[in-house]
Amino acid sequence: MTKAKKPATNNFGRLGDLFKFARKYYAPMAISIVFLIASAVLSILTPRYVQTLTNLISPAELTVKEGLVYVNMDAFIQTAITLLIFIVSSFLLSMISGMVFNVAVQKLSRDIRTAISVKTNHMPLNYFDTKQIGDILSVITNDVDALATSLQNSITLAIQAVVTLVGVIIAMFISEWHMALVVLISLPIIIVAILVIFHFANPLFAKNQNLLGEVNAEVEESFTGQIVIKAFGAEKRKNVQFQQKNGLLGKALYSSQALGGIIEPVMSVLSYLTYAAIMIVGGILYANGQIELGLITGFLVYVSLFQQPLSEIGQIGSTVQLGIAAAGRVFDFLAEEELPDESAKPDGLLDHDHIRGEVEFRNVAFGYDPSKLTIKNFNQKIQPGMKVAIIGPTGAGKTTLVNLLMRFYETTKGDILVDGVSIHDMKREELRSVFGMILQETWVINGTLRENIVYNLQNVSEERLNEILKETSLDHFVSTLPNGVDTVIQKDSALSAGQKQLVTIARAMAENSPMLILDEATSNVDTRTEILIQNAMDSLTKGRTSFVIAHRLSTIKNADLIIVMKAGDVVETGTHDSLMALGGLYSEIYNSQFNS
Repeated sequence: MTKAKKPATNNFGRLGDLFKFARKYYAPMAISIVFLIASAVLSILTPRYVQTLTNLISPAELTVKEGLVYVNMDAFIQTAITLLIFIVSSFLLSMISGMVFNVAVQKLSRDIRTAISVKTNHMPLNYFDTKQIGDILSVITNDVDALATSLQNSITLAIQAVVTLVGVIIAMFISEWHMALVVLISLPIIIVAILVIFHFANPLFAKNQNLLGEVNAEVEESFTGQIVIKAFGAEKRKNVQFQQKNGLLGKALYSSQALGGIIEPVMSVLSYLTYAAIMIVGGILYANGQIELGLITGFLVYVSLFQQPLSEIGQIGSTVQLGIAAAGRVFDFLAEEELPDESAKPDGLLDHDHIRGEVEFRNVAFGYDPSKLTIKNFNQKIQPGMKVAIIGPTGAGKTTLVNLLMRFYETTKGDILVDGVSIHDMKREELRSVFGMILQETWVINGTLRENIVYNLQNVSEERLNEILKETSLDHFVSTLPNGVDTVIQKDSALSAGQKQLVTIARAMAENSPMLILDEATSNVDTRTEILIQNAMDSLTKGRTSFVIAHRLSTIKNADLIIVMKAGDVVETGTHDSLMALGGLYSEIYNSQFNS
């Protein structure tokens, strides 16, 4: 395995991982932040002009002539226009900043999803064997969305809030330090309240994302297992299981949102108290002739500008913590160990134009847990062109042996050679390119029937496709479709289980690989179709080294070599006749199928 970078376990570390990932978007984000700071500076300057406007209409600035009161309209209009320009400019700069930043965040979100997709293709198979698919899907969808939403709604607001807060404090002290101190009295109270709420809310937001993954996994399991659930009448039980997990998620969401919702009313109460204090202190100072009337009006705007960023910081706190929790899950996934990088391995170790098909297992041992071996010491040499059947009770290690051959799992000990070349010396892609696989677990994509059969191949002629349809008995089914092989099929509804298996068999036939692996390839088809497919398989495997895993022993009677496994060990090898004459495990299994 490629040693993965250890994921961060604290908030700062997770943010560090995110900022490292986003380095290519530093430039647009920096431009956005510059525009945002300019917008904040312009908004901080507006109270000065509000103060001037108020002073221009205050009694001290008014002129009385012939019983009429005159305002210096030239100065008033000029100041009002300047104020309007500042407000409009601040709005435009803020809007442009938001657009630039949001575009960068969406591209970052796209890059994260791409990285997850690439990561998925480099993950070892055992990762997916030990994780719920719904939880993995939740990382790709919900967590990335939560992270993007958090970035869009928090970073720009936080920067703007900090710039505005610092600027307003400076401006207030420049204007009048007595009233500035009155406003600042609320600051430590607000900071303490926010920190306390964050302290209790942070674990809840992390719990939310984990519970959301569990709920998604439960939903995915319920949808994919609908037939089994209905057949066993387990609807109530599944509903109870879902309600339990959904209930836990609901409680966690309620608790976190309730804590986050406390901030806004706290801010509102402090705002009103601060307004009242400014009016009292300002009134006293004005009465004593220490300040002008306009300064009180300006300070009321300052209070609004001061409280707004604090309120925004409180409101975005829940979004930030949700984003941090989502980032933790995303980067934990991206930090998982990958398959070893094989780019340094040479290409073309096998002569693909002349594959002989010799396979040798040398002292092969394997265990999902290295201390508990599933296959202990397997040795066998397969001659080119042989049809090898692998049989045995459930859990004997048959499919595991094939997985080792394809390097879906790596051997714990020993080696496997193909045409004399160790499979560990060649790239996985080269090894798998010489094998065609037909698995018991069918896989059909949403697309046309042609796309499902041809799949990743480029040179399948119409004539060869029609031959494959006949050999797999799919030709009659195709004749019933409105657009023949170009009919779009939905993987979960249009095809029966047997038809899906026929499609996977047709796909392997189209690939025409020099070596074949068939894992219960006819388990989902009827007896008549099985006979037809078996004839096609016999034709397909002729001259090719093939490995057949089967429970129906009638399908492998003509195998050149039958390997009988039990509890990870090879207990018998031979042909059908020799093994029947031996009277061991093979004859026992065979007789149980045909003499019951």
